[in-house]
Amino acid sequence: MKVKGFLKDVGGASRVTKARLHAFETASEKPETVDPIGNVAREWHPGKLDLVVKEIRTASPTAKTVRFEKAGGGKLPPFYAGQFVALDFEIDGKIVSRPYSISSAPFEARKDPGYIEITVRRSKGDGFIADFVNDGLTVGTVLKGNIGLGQFYYEPLRDAHHIMALAGGVGITPFASMAKEIANGTMDAELTILYGSVASNDIILKGELAALESDRVHVVNVLSGDEPDWTGERGFLSAELIKKYTKGDTSYFICGPQAMYKFLREEIKKLDVPARRVRFEVFGQAKDITAFAGYPVEKKDETYTITVMRGIHKDEIPAKATESLVVALERAGIRIETACRSGECGFCRTKVLSGEYYVCPENDGRRAADRDFNYVHACAAYPLSDMTIRIPIE
Repeated sequence: MKVKGFLKDVGGASRVTKARLHAFETASEKPETVDPIGNVAREWHPGKLDLVVKEIRTASPTAKTVRFEKAGGGKLPPFYAGQFVALDFEIDGKIVSRPYSISSAPFEARKDPGYIEITVRRSKGDGFIADFVNDGLTVGTVLKGNIGLGQFYYEPLRDAHHIMALAGGVGITPFASMAKEIANGTMDAELTILYGSVASNDIILKGELAALESDRVHVVNVLSGDEPDWTGERGFLSAELIKKYTKGDTSYFICGPQAMYKFLREEIKKLDVPARRVRFEVFGQAKDITAFAGYPVEKKDETYTITVMRGIHKDEIPAKATESLVVALERAGIRIETACRSGECGFCRTKVLSGEYYVCPENDGRRAADRDFNYVHACAAYPLSDMTIRIPIE
């Protein structure tokens, strides 16, 4: 941008207006059929794509990595290291969506054919989609996916050059993407990963991460389990341990299970880190909504009736007080678009016409206006009475 002087710059709007009028007057009568801005937008945000499973490999004894390519080949849309893909699964005739951080790097999606990878750990009894990915997905399966969602990525104008990645369990995946991008020379940052695991034989992506270590990528494995022969760091990702590996001005990126988030919020406070330097990946749907402040525990065993309006169509479905509106809709076979399932993105934005509800405080990513006009993100809202809601028509 060139600064021409106060009066010239202030008067710039009138010059632009005159230039536009001149362009209108001298323009050809033949319609312009090329839309370069639209073409760029469609390349970056093509919407849902058909993604075919090309490879499935073991990432640890409890996790697998799945590689996807675009059906028909070609490059995939660009994304930032740390973003996620929202995948649609058809289970028992019902479509459900789940977000997964992309564990491959952005430069790998730009190949021809390009690919993305997700790494998914088997559940402990509360994640049937995770188990399906590990045990039911096969090479050749085609899923619909929306690539490049979420705000959990490095931005040099905002973040420090040194990133301290605090990871637990399968929360290592966005940092694996960052490490690969840095190693490729297409991300200018220094990355230190403190990675908490229970057992040394179940460190997810252990070999891949070790191969990426350099003067710009450092991986520190931390075990919480009892292994007498382990010579590395032990315990949890405490403030003391984090401080040990921090280098000057640092941004802290955190991704892992919900219990880890709760623990690290308190540990980070001990370090007196500016809020702008701390970034948490989305929380995910609450494991136990009754544990949050303000939830009326006396209603936890109730089941309510939700009247669902889609245009002029009306359905009545049951909904448990401890399950989000999204889960109730999916159980009933009613499709609602979701992506992050953490109350952040707004894909499942829903109008509440009547009834009471509770919004998880860790997942309330609504705008102030939405709160005022009784909109919720259905993945983060829980019924506390019979309700009437209006959802978009698919």
